[in-house]
Amino acid sequence: MNDLRRFAPATARNRDPILEVLRRFVSPGANVLEIASGTGEHAIFLAPRLHVASWQPTDPDAESRRSIDAWREHARADRVLPALDLDVTFQPWPSLPASPDVVSCVNMIHISPWTACGALFEGASALLGAGKVLYLYGPYRRGGVHTAPSNEAFDASLRSRNPEWGVRDLEEVEKVAARHGFALREVAEMPANNLSVIFERRDTAAMLGG
Repeated sequence: MNDLRRFAPATARNRDPILEVLRRFVSPGANVLEIASGTGEHAIFLAPRLHVASWQPTDPDAESRRSIDAWREHARADRVLPALDLDVTFQPWPSLPASPDVVSCVNMIHISPWTACGALFEGASALLGAGKVLYLYGPYRRGGVHTAPSNEAFDASLRSRNPEWGVRDLEEVEKVAARHGFALREVAEMPANNLSVIFERRDTAAMLGG
């Protein structure tokens, strides 16, 4: 039988630092929705160590979903649910088995059109209540400037592959987040000049002046 698991070398480098950040925002027994789960390696590694009630992986790519489910079966990961087909740009998002306490999205918004960033926050805003968090990981520009020469080269490579891709300005992401009811809570430096960015869902009544 063919092994359908896929492997992303970067996962082995960033999974432990991501775990350390998420431990401060994911309470034991929480339900986590992961957007753009890719190979599924993060789900399998993080779910048991965070002691979540459920980890819902998703990906619009069929091969990625097969990899996620193959990893799930290989690891006997009962906290990880079967992968769902979810493209952030198709609203509303499909129904979920459990209401999420946290939405996690690693390495997506720079390898997708800019519209996907707004769609991510729009979808998450419909699911997360006040005080819940949306976690992002990846490279960002700050103040319109790349944080390292390697990120600048990576940005050029992305744009050469698809002009709609590219390393995003964190300040622009923050503006999009605000339009959908999220406030920037924390930015943490991570390996290979990446950032962990945590946005918190604001109270709707407070936003409306209620």
